[in-house]
Amino acid sequence: MNRSETTRSFTMATWLGWQVESNWTDPFLFAIYVIIKPLASAAILVVMYSIITGGAYESPLFPYIYLGNAFYTYVGAVMAGVSWAVIDDREHYKTLKYMYIAPINIPFYWLGRGVSRFLIGTVAVIVILTAGVLFLNVPLDLTQVNWGLFIVSLLLGVTMLAMMGLILASITLMVAHHFFLIGEAVAGALYLFSGAIFPLEVLPAWLRPIGYAMPITYWLELMRRSLIGDVAQAFPTLAQYSNLQLLGILLGLTVIFAVASVFTFRWCDYRARELGLIDRVSNY
Repeated sequence: MNRSETTRSFTMATWLGWQVESNWTDPFLFAIYVIIKPLASAAILVVMYSIITGGAYESPLFPYIYLGNAFYTYVGAVMAGVSWAVIDDREHYKTLKYMYIAPINIPFYWLGRGVSRFLIGTVAVIVILTAGVLFLNVPLDLTQVNWGLFIVSLLLGVTMLAMMGLILASITLMVAHHFFLIGEAVAGALYLFSGAIFPLEVLPAWLRPIGYAMPITYWLELMRRSLIGDVAQAFPTLAQYSNLQLLGILLGLTVIFAVASVFTFRWCDYRARELGLIDRVSNY
């Protein structure tokens, strides 16, 4: 597979993914949906926090939780976006078998299909952060943001999530249609172990190693530090690590997941071909 075919696979899939995600209604209603949905999900968290703490929005814990929840949007969006492409093409449009005989790179095609969810997730994150600054006094000052750390961390994190999504997409080749929520299910399970809404110290000691083994934990910490600095570093979970150390850990885990995604795809792709699962329709 040459470079031009790989690039074409990714760009074509990106365009196709956006059409699939956005053409179910007119642009105005789609824009309203993209804005209202993240606000509604953030409002649930805010109401729960308000009831539990009595409205202690001035506490450093609130921006810690709020930012963690905001950027966790990417986890479900990217992982589910990549893995959903398998179910969508095989079960809904019944075109996966044609994709396999077309001159495209399948993994890059799946990654391209996830870009639309990433773009929608980006809008959701911006909406949530803007609402937090305007109405909830989240201490986010754009002039104080560590933009270098933010951009590097965001790129590394999205790459890591894409690799995790590719692993799930490969596994999805082997499962039936009723597991179509595998991306959301994994994202939901990791929500508790990644420090998204509370420090890992809240978990029982025997569950904490799961959080420390997840790259999402280090990524969310970096995103918080890049945006609100010392407030994020005040929590004990990863306070002993510098920004550079966290970047090194995240980079190492991203490489590990990238290598794992290659081997997972090759094995699942081989088994799916051998068992005749590429054109299987199981939407009963």
